Amino acid sequence: MTAEMLWGPSPEQIEKANLTRFIKYVNERYNKSLTRYDELWQWSVDDIPAFWAAIWDFLGIIHSKTYDLVIDDLSKMPGAKWFEGAQLNFAENLLRYRDDRTAMIFASEVLPPRSLTYAELYDRVARLAKALRDFGVKKGDRVAGFMPNMPETTIAMLAATSIGAIWSSCSPDFGIKGVLDRFGQIEPKVLFTADGYFYNGNKFDSLERVGGILEQLPATEKVVVVPYINEQPDISKLPRAVHLSEFTSSESGLEIEFTQVPFSHPLYIMYSSGTTGKPKCMVQSQGGILIHQMKELVLHTNLTRDDTIFYFTTCGWMMWNWLMCSLSVGATLLLFDGSPFFPDAEVLWRVAEQQKITVFGTSAKYISALEQAGARPGANCDLSRIRAVCSTGSPLPVEGFKYAYREIKKDIQLASISGGTDINGCFALGNPIGPVYAGQLQCRALGMKVEAYDDNGQAVYDQTGELVCERPFPSMPIYFWDDADGEKYLNAYFRKYPGIWCHGDFIEIKAETGGVVIYGRSDATLNPGGVRIGTADIYTVVETMEEIADSVVIGQNWDNDVRVILFVKMAAGQELTEELKNKIKKAIRTATTPRHVPAKIIAVEDIPYTINMKKVELAVRNVVHGKPVTNKDALANPQALDLYEDIDDLKS
Repeated sequence: MTAEMLWGPSPEQIEKANLTRFIKYVNERYNKSLTRYDELWQWSVDDIPAFWAAIWDFLGIIHSKTYDLVIDDLSKMPGAKWFEGAQLNFAENLLRYRDDRTAMIFASEVLPPRSLTYAELYDRVARLAKALRDFGVKKGDRVAGFMPNMPETTIAMLAATSIGAIWSSCSPDFGIKGVLDRFGQIEPKVLFTADGYFYNGNKFDSLERVGGILEQLPATEKVVVVPYINEQPDISKLPRAVHLSEFTSSESGLEIEFTQVPFSHPLYIMYSSGTTGKPKCMVQSQGGILIHQMKELVLHTNLTRDDTIFYFTTCGWMMWNWLMCSLSVGATLLLFDGSPFFPDAEVLWRVAEQQKITVFGTSAKYISALEQAGARPGANCDLSRIRAVCSTGSPLPVEGFKYAYREIKKDIQLASISGGTDINGCFALGNPIGPVYAGQLQCRALGMKVEAYDDNGQAVYDQTGELVCERPFPSMPIYFWDDADGEKYLNAYFRKYPGIWCHGDFIEIKAETGGVVIYGRSDATLNPGGVRIGTADIYTVVETMEEIADSVVIGQNWDNDVRVILFVKMAAGQELTEELKNKIKKAIRTATTPRHVPAKIIAVEDIPYTINMKKVELAVRNVVHGKPVTNKDALANPQALDLYEDIDDLKS
């Protein structure tokens, strides 16, 4: 069936796009005659060293020493060495601009917006970096943030990484155990924390939890407290604590001493969701993250200095790290702390209007929630400056695409993007010079040899399969923390297809458009009768029904097979009757196949999510099968899992 095209760039947009400039650059540099995105993508994966060499120069990666070789062994995954011999610093690349243009704007539920210029940002990073150096922080030390998404978090990250220290962060809504499961493994030398945060009109104190955290973090020598909910927070009961203003150097006019490190020097420690065990600590490199994220921002997002980019994220989600790299382009970052639905569903769009946002990033869950709330941001807000909306976190269904073009803005590039915390970037994402088709991510990422593998390990098109990447890429983790023999790393991605990255997503690559459809996590796919089907197909149908507020679907082991179980959270005032169950089943059967139809539909009061707002199908499945969920602190609403224990209707 031919996909429905919802948007296409104008000739002027194509001509002015960074991607068009890059195609011309490649043609001149390598004597090529590329004209279309699919041709560029094919070249980028056929000649990976030439592609990344072109990216290095086109993006203007700042370095003190150039590389000897782009990659040492294309057939080695994991373990390929990138840009050996190069010396650089991540923070130096993000602080390349030092002028009076706005670097970031901070908006929150309660306080008036405030902003920093690039010159002011550089000065504040310089003074904090000197303080960290004077305290004894050195290359390889860990510095952590338990912070809201505010400028001080960015400044702390840049100050730490300018020294060659390794940054890691959690959002302040994590509980004590959730923080310790992460920071307890990496033992940060310095911890930055705000005194609290605002959410949904309420004020939340963080310092009591920080005290509990510090009791089990003896390696943390200093806690730097940032005032947010109080002008002068009381830290008298907090051991090893100091106010940010007292810790930061008072000197002015400082020059940052950017420690030059190899391309593969550690930059970030990121964490797996940890819903089925202690989170894995993925270590990512300074050069790898820089070049990978800059590629995505400049070419796939078409970011320039004239843009104001926003992503609704916390500091515990990789989209925060991705957003930070926008500084390397000289764009303005809009940081937001608070609820996206307080005081109402259109609050973020009013912020977009007021702050003239041009690139608006959010989650698929948020777009679905907007639709369910009946929000009409395009009618009620001036969104004339917005040119692109990015969506990630989970698959955006066809109806979500149509809602965005109907109720947000007709003339936008809706870039549904998908990748992972593991790579701090994307496997499939936006193409500013190509059309948008309903339900499809526009393209496979440049330099990423992404394929869909069938059960025989063969690449297929127009069929569902495992998302794999057949060749190395720079932002792969350099190693996992506390994984001396590399077994955790190998087990995570390379056991199913040795030497090939298997990401764990269930996808389809469309031959006609080059687009990608994501069907959900492959470890959460359903296998009734041995046929694999994606959970996203069912969500697409169910969550457009006005009677249903939310849902989660799992496969239950039953009678030597798997049966599909659909849990639904009812909309206000609605009841799950037999008539409605039949309506749901008929709608699913009509839109998909008979195998998708649930054997049981059960009403529940709540659907469990991670703190980053991803459904936890595996955790629900474990509870249903009587297996433990070992890390409930990774959930936003862990109490919801109790609703799935010992359900009588699942015993017959």
